[in-house]
Amino acid sequence: VLVRKNSVAVDYLIEVLEVAALETGKVGINIESIDDDLKMTGKAVLEGIFFDTDEATMKAESAATLDIVAQYLKTEAASKAFVVGHTDYDGSYDHNVDLSRRRAEAVVAALGERGIDTTRLMGVGVGPVAPKSSNLDEGGGAENRRVELVLRKSTN
Repeated sequence: VLVRKNSVAVDYLIEVLEVAALETGKVGINIESIDDDLKMTGKAVLEGIFFDTDEATMKAESAATLDIVAQYLKTEAASKAFVVGHTDYDGSYDHNVDLSRRRAEAVVAALGERGIDTTRLMGVGVGPVAPKSSNLDEGGGAENRRVELVLRKSTN
């Protein structure tokens, strides 16, 4: 918008932001993003894997992400990876490490059901010790509850 103020032209930029509800249930990864993340950082967050609260039972809406991860692992048949479970810090440390391990192992089993040789994968639980955000609020805790694929050397 161009406005004249005291005979001087003044430019203004007006931005309008519209707030809309966030769509959920969408898969946030694809084969290319997994490959890019693994090449750049050695790990990829597996967006779209969901568990029942305080359980290692995966929700049905995790299937699309698991299918994509399985497709990636089939295209990279020589690769090996850790499947790493992370939790927030609700509950005891020991409980969270155990829960994150069981969740990681559930992902390994689900990938095995999709034709992946599970000897290439190792489920590991680290509980709350590698947070992405602060565990002091629910937003950070939610971001910390995740599963990652981490590259391993093919010799181990």
